[in-house]
Amino acid sequence: MPAGVTWGQYISFTLAAMLSMLAGSQVVHNHYKPLVDLHIYINKELENLPANVQEKIRSELKEEGVLKGKK
Repeated sequence: MPAGVTWGQYISFTLAAMLSMLAGSQVVHNHYKPLVDLHIYINKELENLPANVQEKIRSELKEEGVLKGKK
């Protein structure tokens, strides 16, 4: 093993690092709530496209459940 550590130490460190990364990302996600206003950003970007492309993308996003309801 690298640096002269045992397999048990290596696995426990790797597991602790992975769990702390997952917990940290969940805390950040719950605090900043990055997906709450996603539809606003999508609609703002769609306004820069031609009307026929806008409607096609909107319908695809509504089918996928990313955009809900009207604009």
